[in-house]
Amino acid sequence: MNIVGQIPTRESAGPPRGFLGRWIFAGDRMDAHQHTGAHATHRWYSVLWLTGVDYFSTLGYQPGIALLAAGALSPIATAILVLVTLTCALPIYAQVAGRSYAGQGSLALLENLLRGWRGKLFVLVRLGFAGTDFVITMTLSAADAAQHAIENPHLRSIIGGSRFQITIGLLSLLALVFLAGFKEAIRLATAVAVPYLALTLVVLARGLWEVVQHPALLHLWRTDLAARGDWTMLAAGAMLIFPKLALGLSGFETGVSVMPLITSEGDRILEVPRQRIRNTLKLLTAAALIMSGMLMLSSFVTTLLIPVEAYRIGGPASGRAIAYLAHGLLGEVFGTVYDLSSILILWFAGASAMAGLLHLIPRYLPRFGMAPLWVAYTRPLVLVLLLINVLVTIAFKADVEAQGGAYATGVLVLMLSAAVASALALWREARRTFGLYCWMVSLVFLYTLIDNVIKRPDGLIIASIFIATVIGFSAASRYRRATELRVADLKMVDDSSADLWLAMVNKKVNLVPVRSMDADSRRRKADEIRRYYSPQGPLAFIHVSLLDNRSEFLANLRVRVTKEGDNYLIEISQAIAIANTIAYISELIDPISIFLGLSRQDLMTQSLRYLFLGEGETGLMVYTILVRYWNWTPPGDVRPVIFLISE
Repeated sequence: MNIVGQIPTRESAGPPRGFLGRWIFAGDRMDAHQHTGAHATHRWYSVLWLTGVDYFSTLGYQPGIALLAAGALSPIATAILVLVTLTCALPIYAQVAGRSYAGQGSLALLENLLRGWRGKLFVLVRLGFAGTDFVITMTLSAADAAQHAIENPHLRSIIGGSRFQITIGLLSLLALVFLAGFKEAIRLATAVAVPYLALTLVVLARGLWEVVQHPALLHLWRTDLAARGDWTMLAAGAMLIFPKLALGLSGFETGVSVMPLITSEGDRILEVPRQRIRNTLKLLTAAALIMSGMLMLSSFVTTLLIPVEAYRIGGPASGRAIAYLAHGLLGEVFGTVYDLSSILILWFAGASAMAGLLHLIPRYLPRFGMAPLWVAYTRPLVLVLLLINVLVTIAFKADVEAQGGAYATGVLVLMLSAAVASALALWREARRTFGLYCWMVSLVFLYTLIDNVIKRPDGLIIASIFIATVIGFSAASRYRRATELRVADLKMVDDSSADLWLAMVNKKVNLVPVRSMDADSRRRKADEIRRYYSPQGPLAFIHVSLLDNRSEFLANLRVRVTKEGDNYLIEISQAIAIANTIAYISELIDPISIFLGLSRQDLMTQSLRYLFLGEGETGLMVYTILVRYWNWTPPGDVRPVIFLISE
């Protein structure tokens, strides 16, 4: 049975003061508690393009990166990438989709598998890597879009030739769109992704025809390969190079994050949405097959047609291999159209990444008590992300190749954690055969990650900065919010408790927190209070039982109330902090007075026990929480008298 009425919070205390405060909190709120409404849903093949603006946009720079890393071995290394995509990434994210169908991806799956502070810490670390992935998606995509713009003579005459300034401009434009209230639009994603893929296919088909018309190109490539050794040497070399091509795996996390947008015909509320899961698997499979085909074709055509001096860093094909062919094979007009399409999808890939972070961060940090309340709102979070984007762009000087390592690190950590989470889930379900396969896939991703980190440690450095920032910010926020009431819900265990509760409220009892409900202890406590303080009215003894998992920030309390003579007994269960719970109950009951015991133990030890275990110097903490709460709540009736008693 629910309690009627709620305690006002800072969010319900009225609109913020000042123009800036009103503007910030006028934006959308993105945390999980506010997203209870139903999303508009679409067919899976429509939602495919929303995933595609992130996944397919990597064609703008992936072939150039593959050429720079592998040279003539690019098609073979790309074939290994395709094999990993279809046999490793796709099965893993099929498992994630089946177990995390609310759109939170592998992070939610890991959170459910790992409980307590260990799970919270793991989630924070992974959020750091996810932040690396999404932020570098924005900065790298903007930098590559700028590269396409300045390499086009028509665009360069209009916007200038500074890649750094154009990149910052694109990132700022992205932030402005979200500040104005951007909504993910399936139609816009389709209008961006479909023409880009169609134009890319035209360029690659024209390139393939060029190869057919000039068979000497194929002969030269085979000669180059033969000089490197037999097929075993080529395969071994390609496997060593493959980790540098890991950017081609970047779209799967987005694929599962868009699940709530997929139509789910026939699924019943409160049941596993099996139809939606099947439709998501179709989306993931279609995206993987399309991307695999485009990657193979692009790697083959670009390897045979682009000379070495063109795709080296600083060359005209660097970071834009397919666009280079579009200009060379189909003319400047078509090339300009292709550049505009590339710029648009790369910019929109940044929008997809921004939307991902705006949905991801508020779902976890505020709920963990590890972020201030403004993090749940779009506008201040967009400004913070813009600042981070600018700093990352400055650090990498808007260089596409330089950011590839950081991007690959973020992508591979997300995939490794998804593989490990899937393996753990299958192992617990006693599906050992497929679970063993997921462990083997985890080893593949682990090898790829380690190789990438060794050769390009900048990705780990950037990720470590993100992780340290997230953990430090989270710890400071948790400490600062420790004196909030920290209760999400309160229910009575039976009707009798509800009736007795109503008999206590509004200055009818004196609240007495106790460590134990032992009858002798309560009798001694009651005699002491009546002897020295002469309270008016009955006593209401309250005892709080804590959850085993006290890492949660908000509690869902359960209350049992009984009566013993003139006094009341209040037993609270499922709490996460004793002092906060007592303060919350006190505000609901509005007692005549509160008798708080002081243990007089070491304050540092008690403070640490309070922060991490929810217990400690209860009396002082209840007093502190109530006083701070009263300082910002509107003045009302007479506050209860607080007595601090030495125990």
